[in-house]
Amino acid sequence: MSRLESNHFFAMDYNVLLLVCIAPVVCCYSSGQIMDSCKDMQPHHSGLRPQTEPAPYTITTDHSSYKLGEEVKVQLLALGSAPFIGFLLQAREVGGQSPVGSFELTPGAAQLLICSQRPNSAVSHRSESVKTSIWVTWRSEASRDGKPIQFHASFVQNYRTFWVDVTSLVLTFSGGSTSLPRPTLTSSTTTSTIESQHASPGSISSADCGITKMCFSQPSDCDPAVSVDCYFMSAMMSSPTDKTIRYEMTGPSNGYISFGFSDDQMMGNDDIYICGKGSDGQVGLHHAFSTGRTAPQAVPLGNVSDVRASAQDRVISCSFTSMNTISTQRTKGFNKTYHLMFAHGPSSSGQIQFHAATFISTDKIDISRPQIVGKAGWSHVIKAHGALMLIAWMTTGSLGMMVARYLKGVTKGHNLWGKDVWFLGAHPVLGCLVMILSFLQPVVALMRCGQQHPLRFLFNWSHSLNAVVIKTLAVAAIFTGLKLIDSTLDRWLMKVMGGFVGWEALCYTLLEVHLNCSVSNTDTLKSKKITVILLMVLFCLGNCAFLVALLVGIGMS
Repeated sequence: MSRLESNHFFAMDYNVLLLVCIAPVVCCYSSGQIMDSCKDMQPHHSGLRPQTEPAPYTITTDHSSYKLGEEVKVQLLALGSAPFIGFLLQAREVGGQSPVGSFELTPGAAQLLICSQRPNSAVSHRSESVKTSIWVTWRSEASRDGKPIQFHASFVQNYRTFWVDVTSLVLTFSGGSTSLPRPTLTSSTTTSTIESQHASPGSISSADCGITKMCFSQPSDCDPAVSVDCYFMSAMMSSPTDKTIRYEMTGPSNGYISFGFSDDQMMGNDDIYICGKGSDGQVGLHHAFSTGRTAPQAVPLGNVSDVRASAQDRVISCSFTSMNTISTQRTKGFNKTYHLMFAHGPSSSGQIQFHAATFISTDKIDISRPQIVGKAGWSHVIKAHGALMLIAWMTTGSLGMMVARYLKGVTKGHNLWGKDVWFLGAHPVLGCLVMILSFLQPVVALMRCGQQHPLRFLFNWSHSLNAVVIKTLAVAAIFTGLKLIDSTLDRWLMKVMGGFVGWEALCYTLLEVHLNCSVSNTDTLKSKKITVILLMVLFCLGNCAFLVALLVGIGMS
């Protein structure tokens, strides 16, 4: 054997050996035998990190609560056209790190795993086939105390694209009875580790804010020991090692005050503490989890001690020490950053109602670091911006398009400065009030060729297409803007805007049909013009009605 052949032989032998060593690892992932991922839910794809944007997958259950030993149907579902090839599913207590309960399989591309030395405590894929839906059955353990649980899943779309620790809504423990839709505010909390006391007046203050504790308030930098109109919360970690935090909250309210931790500035998947009056008028502390724009679900208070609660005049106050980890949809623990939310509102018969007002931190906050936190709010400038944009798009913008499209025939033959009257009116002026694309409209219109020019059709199509694009983008911008400030439970502003879009579509359809109707004589032509004017007046009145409704909604947001 020559030296070249020998080297080639040993190279081939090394490659075969390398493939033999790597093959089990590759098969491990594709076969779903991923017990090393049980704790952190990571697929451990070398050098790659999970996606940070919202996952195109969801976890749904057929129950919102559970009883001991009860079965719960769980579905992993791909949203839209984004299937997954791998997954890992567990049930965990809210704030916990270990799997609870056991799974049973329905026919499908799934298998049971042993995690934390607990048989059947997790489910994974059995092959890398494309999947859009997986159904499994989870059963709680009859021997454990009932606690709220969440289903956690990781989804692999391909080797480089995966999402880690996607969570379901919280399932509360019903204990054989129907769970309440809202936390019930009682004068005493349900845990044996709490010693309830009345807080003395002025015991909560802004002293040492930014020095030994993190503070969040409205108005900014207010002192609750001085002003009764101060909404205030603080957090102070006793030491970096024992993870014990002393929380304070106070503010004027006729029902409750609350603060929470969130991954974003929108309500939903938030860890919340509520300080509120019970049906007997006494104040108690409660723990809850928000699942969206619905009433939060009550969860056990957990490892909380030294609770001090009071209600003096109209000011409600609570302070307490907690060793609970913070749990939201995507993050959990102590050394994480969260947006802070503060909300207050009324209560009825011991149950909290929709909040009267809320304020949210501008940035994500590490509560273990002493600081004074600024809030994000919809200032008068932002409201004015939204109001002016609505006025522009719903009156001048829409009217300009309607005038240019349907009223030019009414004034046809009436010239001024060598141009049709309709063109010298609202159209070019209104076009300058709208966004970037709108500037093209009057420029192109002024440079248009004559009616009989063979290329006139190019102007007609480009001018109309540009207007449609502008209108579509404007409507999308208004919807996304309203979504940010719509604080109503039923998304009232969004529904009003939807009604306006439907109203405009109806008016456009009627005018378009009327425009294309043929006429046979002068009287019919005159009648047609009158009808167009009446439809335009009706359109303007309807727009004004929707505009007023939206402006009132913005003012109340």
